[in-house]
Amino acid sequence: MAADSGIILDTGPLVAYLAADEQHHAWATEQFMEHEGPVITCDAVISEAWFLLRRSQRHQKRLRLMLADGVFDLGFHLEDEAAAIAGLMERFDDVPMSLADACLVRLSEKHPKLPLVTLDSDFKIYRRHGRQLIPVISPQ
Repeated sequence: MAADSGIILDTGPLVAYLAADEQHHAWATEQFMEHEGPVITCDAVISEAWFLLRRSQRHQKRLRLMLADGVFDLGFHLEDEAAAIAGLMERFDDVPMSLADACLVRLSEKHPKLPLVTLDSDFKIYRRHGRQLIPVISPQ
């Protein structure tokens, strides 16, 4: 069932939110405070964030606490979406599309009313359902 409120979250804003020294920290914090409803993301985004935060145990601890507190809706199951994900990655192989990006496009297809919060300009290129723009929130 598609959510009517909330956001779909990409790696960049998550890392920026957790790390005060990141360029877009204030903006990312504003996004977390401004949007009500679920924070929908996928395991690939969490994995990317964990890797990018690897040099800071403090930041990784904050991410662990967010996971433990159920901040994220991680109901997306790659196994169930494998064919759609493979199709997206094939379609956008010239960008190229990462696994996390493909999962986020698929989440946007499944939750069409929700914006994607991202720092990644590739989401201006990607399309859901073949030709639909993905509603994106990103810093100016």
